[in-house]
Amino acid sequence: MTEVLTQLFIGGAWVDAADGATMAVDDPATGEILCHVADAGPKDARLAEEAAVRAQPGWARTAPRARSEILRRAYELIVERTDELAHLMTSEMGKPLAEARGEVAYAAEFFRWFSEEAVRIEGGHGLLPDGRNRMLLSRRPVGPCLLITPWNFPLAMGTRKMGPAIAAGCTMILKPAPQTPLASLALAGILKEAGLPDGVLNVVTTSRAGEVCEPLLRGGRIRKLSFTGSTAVGRLLLAQCADTVVRASMELGGNAPFIVFDDADLDVAVDGAMVAKMRNMGEACTAANRFFVHRSVAGEFGRRLAERMGALVVGPGTRAGVDVGPLIDAAGRAKVEELVADAVERGAQVLVGGRRPEGPGNFYPPTVLAGVDPGSRLMDTEIFGPVAAILTFDDEDEVLRRANDTPWGLVGYVFTRGLDRGLRVSEGLEVGMVGLNTGLVSNPAAPFGGVKQSGLGREGGRVGIDEFLEHQYVAVPVR
Repeated sequence: MTEVLTQLFIGGAWVDAADGATMAVDDPATGEILCHVADAGPKDARLAEEAAVRAQPGWARTAPRARSEILRRAYELIVERTDELAHLMTSEMGKPLAEARGEVAYAAEFFRWFSEEAVRIEGGHGLLPDGRNRMLLSRRPVGPCLLITPWNFPLAMGTRKMGPAIAAGCTMILKPAPQTPLASLALAGILKEAGLPDGVLNVVTTSRAGEVCEPLLRGGRIRKLSFTGSTAVGRLLLAQCADTVVRASMELGGNAPFIVFDDADLDVAVDGAMVAKMRNMGEACTAANRFFVHRSVAGEFGRRLAERMGALVVGPGTRAGVDVGPLIDAAGRAKVEELVADAVERGAQVLVGGRRPEGPGNFYPPTVLAGVDPGSRLMDTEIFGPVAAILTFDDEDEVLRRANDTPWGLVGYVFTRGLDRGLRVSEGLEVGMVGLNTGLVSNPAAPFGGVKQSGLGREGGRVGIDEFLEHQYVAVPVR
């Protein structure tokens, strides 16, 4: 593995944890320890907070073009180092190298997108309706931010949050997931090389998230939280934000319905299913969780999907020809096993997969289950693994009701040849995003986010920078 940075990044310097603590980073394909990184504690969090607060006034005054150019240089550096970053991600997270390279490109694009948005932060001017005052509107950075990223897309989730914060003129503390800290540390090194001033970005890697994050959110100096992770943790963080009314945006869990109508092109639907289900081994909040297939085509769809899933090669992500890497850890694999076992006990038929292989690593085979009982646990649990659970339906109203019968609402997928039906069902789904005849919705130019308990706010697109900006209104009397 390429040599990586393993210290905390605070105030522009690489430092050990104040108490000298470290934590191991494991290879999920082997269970072996890759390296140890600094394990931050409360004192390190305070130092990072002080650095961010100290840097905020000067960074907010920085010319938008200067912020734009830093992001553009960082974009170019990421692209130049695609192979190095891909190997780093595969080592700590497990995804196959081809998929890791795709994430590098996706991650870099957020920096390019927000480099262009940095110079398009606009205000306004106008006469108020009573004619007595002119109205001047300006937009300014919200202030120091706490960014918390997950382990499943360690590079892209970092750039998706850092890009708009940098463009808006906010300083940051980034806390990456303890399973995958190396990509975030690499990003810090790239941004420093690109010219980001000291203190604008601070990275604290830690296994003690509560000790590090709660004091920051309750302390009154952090003004913005951007979090990607589980709904349960999101609720806890929202409560912590309440004390000092910290502005929050959250991308939380999903329970995505994948709907295949009787008039769907099954080749297109199966292609879409492979993307929506198997991207990142199914370890994605956008992963298709519940496959609702019209009764008349369910058998054929299941047969084709099982054939495609069964042909995928499982193994270490660094091995040539591998399609499916390991799950992130033993707990993640055990969860998938339990969900599959519960569905089978309730009468589901295993069309392919369903049994973990022997040997080291957190591997689980691509699995297709047919005839799944609606009461199965995997119907109301985010699977986060390579398991497609197929249920049947008979009419449009029924499938919409069942698809919306969940507290989550991140994304849904609809496959039909009928434009009217496609638009009607898309509009009827209680989700923030819909893939209509496609299994991929994520794009830096599009707003990403959900409704209900899948989150607050949006990331990416023209609106992504809004989460890091405040409006100020100045009334000027007309003389």
